[in-house]
Amino acid sequence: MNNDLIRKAEEYIQVLFEGNSDGHGIDHSLRVLTNAMEIAREEPGADLELVALASLLHDADDHKLTDTKDNANARDFLKENNVEDDRIELILSIINSVSFSKNRGKIPDTIEGKIVQDADRLDAMGAVGIARTFAYGGKNGRSVDDSIGHFHDKLLLLKDGLNTKTARKMAEERHEFMLEFLSHYDSETGSPES
Repeated sequence: MNNDLIRKAEEYIQVLFEGNSDGHGIDHSLRVLTNAMEIAREEPGADLELVALASLLHDADDHKLTDTKDNANARDFLKENNVEDDRIELILSIINSVSFSKNRGKIPDTIEGKIVQDADRLDAMGAVGIARTFAYGGKNGRSVDDSIGHFHDKLLLLKDGLNTKTARKMAEERHEFMLEFLSHYDSETGSPES
């Protein structure tokens, strides 16, 4: 694995996401990287460099954050750093398989895609997922009740859609924590049980 390239990718997204406060910033991408590398260590045959680069760059062209086309930010970074064209296409394919809304029910074709998709979804669960939900909701004018609805529309569905055994194990406690949070929220607000 080219550690210098990974470091440059970290520096690139640090600048790209500067000032982001909606839960999709550099801290999110670094957690996705950490999750992905933990999963990859348990999944034989994964190309760790592809996993690392796709993890770090997976939000570089996210429609919620940028108005780019054809993965322009990620593609330009990889080209500028002399990544071979075939590896660029593999990385972009992995990135394009991550989004929950665009890939609902679709399983990535490669082990690297499965790992990065799982890693991103794990970061939408548990305490971090709860915090990110309200950060994104607040920045985008979503009410607390609408953010609570997001748990039922997406977050509580994530556990059963994970691809790898390692990610499913990592998700168990995070999923239970979200259920407990919702139970407390319902109790404190007098809402019917979720």
